[in-house]
Amino acid sequence: MDKNKLKLTSSEIGSLWGEYINGTATDIINRYMFSIIEDESIKTIFEDAIQTFAKQKEQLTTFIENERFPVPIGFNEESDLHKGAKRLFSDIFCLNYLHVITLHGLLGHTTSLSVSVRKDLRDFYDSCDNDGKRMYHQTIELLLKKGNFQRDPYFYPDQNTQFISSKDFTDGFFGKGRRLSALEIISISFNLKKSIMAKTLSIGFSQVAQTKEVRKFLNDSEQTANEQIQSFSKIMRMDNLPVPMSWETEVTTSTDSPFSDKLMMYHIGFLFQAAQAYNGTGLASAMRTDLVMTYEKIILKNLGVTKKWFNIMVKNKWLEQPPLAPNRKEIAKKQ
Repeated sequence: MDKNKLKLTSSEIGSLWGEYINGTATDIINRYMFSIIEDESIKTIFEDAIQTFAKQKEQLTTFIENERFPVPIGFNEESDLHKGAKRLFSDIFCLNYLHVITLHGLLGHTTSLSVSVRKDLRDFYDSCDNDGKRMYHQTIELLLKKGNFQRDPYFYPDQNTQFISSKDFTDGFFGKGRRLSALEIISISFNLKKSIMAKTLSIGFSQVAQTKEVRKFLNDSEQTANEQIQSFSKIMRMDNLPVPMSWETEVTTSTDSPFSDKLMMYHIGFLFQAAQAYNGTGLASAMRTDLVMTYEKIILKNLGVTKKWFNIMVKNKWLEQPPLAPNRKEIAKKQ
């Protein structure tokens, strides 16, 4: 049996569909940023990112067409990129954006690989993962070189191995609880950086949104992201730990929209949906009661945001329907 001729499973088709939609959305942002970036070292990395996705998009299209599924519309330059728009973001924010989105891409490729059985599909996601790792290294090296990479807090080592000896280990209220563990800081720092990115993009997008409904949603999403930043920052500061700096000042005062409202809405919705997975991971690793309650509150708030997002996307016919399982009852009625 030819391992490359096996029929793709629903999970494999779903991964291809998701990679295509998310990839085309990010590609439009990257193309705009490439057009406004003045720093040649940053511009070179964006050029690499654009060329890399062009190859991936071609292969994604081939996989989907060979299975006789319709290729998603996704996002394109003709409908979703307004060429010649004024600068909305600084060069250094663009570089930070590419770094954070690369992290999302790496996690996405790993998930797609984990549900893939057919060898040609596994080979494809392997190559995507290698491309993502190359981009990850490039963005970090350049951020370090420019002095703009924000490292997580430092710890000082204990002399001996320690064991949990009291149930008070879970107490985090009223300043009586223990200090944050290194495992908990992984998720707190990760989620802080993602919330800062979501807030900054919401600010920029709200300035250029073309409809009142979209502008209000983006203003609300900015407020939600800011509340989450404040919640995580408060926990970090209680242990005298530094928090990542904000990027709001890296947004210009331009009101000239470079993107369609559809693209901006989708991008913010994607960030809030992805945050649910990251917050869930943080909740699973949290062992302090105050931290558990913070994650639960944030997850519930994000559910409300994504519900509003879904309603707006459906109302405007901006949300493509992914492949669905066969409706056996409807098929039977046609006989």
